[in-house]
Amino acid sequence: MGKAIGEILPYALGAAISVVPIIAIILMLVTPKAKTNGTAFAAGFVLGLALICGVAVALAGGSDFSSGSGPTKTVSVIKLLLGALLLFAAARQWRARPKPGQDPAMPKWLSSIDQFTPMRSLGIGTALSAINPKNLALSVAAGLSIAQAGLSTGQEVATVIIYVLLAGATIIGPLVVYLAMGQRAAEILGGWRTWLADNNATVMSVLLLVFAAVLIGKGISGLAG
Repeated sequence: MGKAIGEILPYALGAAISVVPIIAIILMLVTPKAKTNGTAFAAGFVLGLALICGVAVALAGGSDFSSGSGPTKTVSVIKLLLGALLLFAAARQWRARPKPGQDPAMPKWLSSIDQFTPMRSLGIGTALSAINPKNLALSVAAGLSIAQAGLSTGQEVATVIIYVLLAGATIIGPLVVYLAMGQRAAEILGGWRTWLADNNATVMSVLLLVFAAVLIGKGISGLAG
């Protein structure tokens, strides 16, 4: 199990660095419905991570990807494709970065976040972790790594939970800060939001490039082995 946790740690870190979801929950935490919407958003984000990673483990485990050269080669091909997806996303993010002096572009729905209901917050949180290309690719890669580790069902579940908690830490963290500090947390969270918004494109393009290289490297290594 320790080896499996070591395998998923980089994927969890990559999923945790999700700039738009972090900005979204920070903005939610300065609205009148901060507690309910923030909690719903964090729950949705965690749910999306658990869903994708869990499904990947179940499908890969059902195909016996943990043993035999055939399934292992299939996993390597999947990782290559996921790496290519992240490479494409990195290039797209880099091209979209703001020019010097230009305000960073943010999703339009962020401007109406004070009108969100708990159900919409839950849905947006789930979508940002389950449908976002980066998090989707990393959660699938984590699930495949867990399935290949030859763990018992209980150990697989525990490893998925560890992945979800680590990957969701940056979304759960601001909520914990708000619940612990209340309105006093606004200044701290506001500083985080400003920095993230200004550096979103650069941070995400570099991150995507790094994890594209990791997945492509693992895919090539698996095919050559």
